[in-house]
Formats: sequence, C-alpha cells, structure tokens
Amino acid sequence: MVTERRIQKIKRILNFRQTDLTVVCENIHDPHNVSAILRSCDAVGIDTVQLIYNEEIFPKLGKKSSASAKKWLTIKRFKSYPELRKSLKNQQMTIYATYVDPAAHSIYDIDWTEPSAIIMGNEHRGVSAEAREIADQLITIPMFGMIESLNVSVATAVILYEACRQRLINRQYHTSKDQAWINRNLNRWLKL
Repeated sequence: MVTERRIQKIKRILNFRQTDLTVVCENIHDPHNVSAILRSCDAVGIDTVQLIYNEEIFPKLGKKSSASAKKWLTIKRFKSYPELRKSLKNQQMTIYATYVDPAAHSIYDIDWTEPSAIIMGNEHRGVSAEAREIADQLITIPMFGMIESLNVSVATAVILYEACRQRLINRQYHTSKDQAWINRNLNRWLKL
C-alpha cells in the first residue's frame, strides 16, 4: 500500500522534472557508465533519456547498481540519426554534441535554460561523425591538466549540473507542471 507521504514525494519530484532537457547516450559500452549517467539524469530531474545504439548493444544493467534510476526515467530508443534529430527538433531542442575540439564551445558559454539535448559518445570513440552532423553545436568541458577528457559518466554529470545551476537561478525547478502530465506519470510511478 502506497502512503500519502510517498504520493506527495512523487508529486514533488515530478514537478521538478525538466522535460525540455535530455541526454542522448550514443553507443556507451560500459554498464557502470550507463548506470551512472542514468543516476545523474534522475538527480537533476531529467524526465527522458534518448538512446542510439547502432554499433554497440545496450549493456545489461544490474539491479544492484545505480541502474535503479532507470525505472524513474522514460527511455526512448532510436535506430537512426535522422529519426533522433527529428524527434528532438519536434521538441524544439538545440542539439549539443560533446567533442574535444578547439572550435567547440565551453559548456559554461551555453544557455542551458533553453530546451537542450546533450549527446554523449562512446568511451573510446567519442561522439560519432553522424552524431556531430545532426548537432547544432559542439561543446566541451574546459580542461586544465594533461588529460584531455573526463570519463563519459563524469562528463555527463558535470554538464548536467551546470545546466541545473542555470535552471535553478532561472527558477525552472519551481514552475508548476501541467496537472494532467503529473497525474499520468504519478500513476505510472505508483506501479513501479
């Protein structure tokens, strides 16, 4: 039996959900990285995570890992980059691809209060050429050491918390969501 306290907690969390901010996992291989990314997505209130796996198989996530965050997220799978781009553009999102390149923009120069999709690439290959082609802009995390990039799950968390910081200042976590959307998701979450 679900308590009233649990229902109120779910409603509060649903109200914080950022439906116009998403992460795209592109062929991320390691289940620990995927689990950590999903956990970070849930932590900052992302509602939906996009998956595009055309070179790798989506890893099996263990029940004891942080993959339990998966049940609180909506997962959308895509088979092609044009299909992914069309879906994101239908939601009026700017598509950012993480890429280590001098022409890429710092994540601190991006207005994350706008509808945004962040493509995170494979641990070894990075974001593919196909993903870069559908992106509106390349982004990078400034690095000041000898290592030129972070682990994909750490990089995702860094970017998401910059987006979270900007959205908190902009009071986007404090706006009321559509009640029909809350009720629909409340019913789904109560069944989990």
